[in-house]
Amino acid sequence: QVQLVESGGGSVQAGGSLRLSCAASGYTYRNYCMAWFRQAPGKERERVASIYTGTGNTYYGDSVKGRFTISQDNAKNTLYLQMNSLKPEDTGMYYCAADPSRASCYIREPDFAYWGQGTQVTVSS
Repeated sequence: QVQLVESGGGSVQAGGSLRLSCAASGYTYRNYCMAWFRQAPGKERERVASIYTGTGNTYYGDSVKGRFTISQDNAKNTLYLQMNSLKPEDTGMYYCAADPSRASCYIREPDFAYWGQGTQVTVSS
């Protein structure tokens, strides 16, 4: 059973930085789509960034392009999200997700097989 554990969330002022980590265990497939989602109060969950571990191809949501960077450390089975120039609108619960079913990250959010418990990010103005 794949388990994902996020860490690194916290409170920061606008313009600051945070790095989220997602430690994965129990992998049984060679490659996965790994993604970060976030959900702000009263809003739908949105995909922030994703990476396909087999190719390293990445995707970023328009609101975070140029500020966030997704990366992976295969030796540590850990996914990262470096968040710079944070804005109050980046506030929310951030979730790590993984799915092995396709050779890409063209996977709808509901179809991701594995989810972490989330880590809270709060950005104050």
